[in-house]
Amino acid sequence: MTIAITRTPAASIAKCELTFIDRVAIDYAKAQAQHKAYCEALEACGVKVVRLPAADALPDSVFVEDTAIILDEVAIITPMGIASRRPEPALIEADIAKFRPTVHIDLPATIEGGDVMRLGKAIFVSPSTRTNIAGIEALRALAAPYGYNVTAVTLRDCLHLKSACTALDDHTILVNSAGVDTDLFEGYKLIEVAADEPGAANVVQANGSILLNSQYPKTGEIIEQHGYRVCAVDTSEFTKAEAAMTCMSLIIEE
Repeated sequence: MTIAITRTPAASIAKCELTFIDRVAIDYAKAQAQHKAYCEALEACGVKVVRLPAADALPDSVFVEDTAIILDEVAIITPMGIASRRPEPALIEADIAKFRPTVHIDLPATIEGGDVMRLGKAIFVSPSTRTNIAGIEALRALAAPYGYNVTAVTLRDCLHLKSACTALDDHTILVNSAGVDTDLFEGYKLIEVAADEPGAANVVQANGSILLNSQYPKTGEIIEQHGYRVCAVDTSEFTKAEAAMTCMSLIIEE
């Protein structure tokens, strides 16, 4: 069974952290409706969705992906790369612990789940404004005993690694090659997003389907041409928060 842990958007989401884009007004009611549709799309793909209540004091708390790195054997609770988000992992750990034993990476190491892409036993991770080298080394040390190989890749002008690439399966990566150095992806099949849809590289593997932001229909067609079933859902209000599809769920395979 595939499980997705999600959290209702905070009423304060308009105060979310931004790094690479200018602040634009977020329609909270619309964001709530879009998040509901996102959860329902996951359910339509056969995913069991765990819905956690809003944490209104934490504007970015809807973006649960960053709080943990989920492996088959264990969940690694992360020290967030920005101070305003550091209460989030403790808030969600008990819910994660229902499905995986938890271990921790501690400050001054920083790492966020959005910078970590896993394909089977291969883990790719990027230094970023939120993830430092100490965080990558701590991930390597915790994952190695379970047989995972951790490789650091270079990110270009993106918030997180998964802003530029996500796995369609354990052998295939959807990528915006302008945003990430793909040299270390040798041996994997790379599918490039549509040229005029650079934000489309972030998708969710949802129980055999691919959950895609409906803002990127051309990339959806490309993915379908490669034999995948695509489920499109509008998450445009969250794009204003510098977020994408994987940000709003922690996917756990049971």
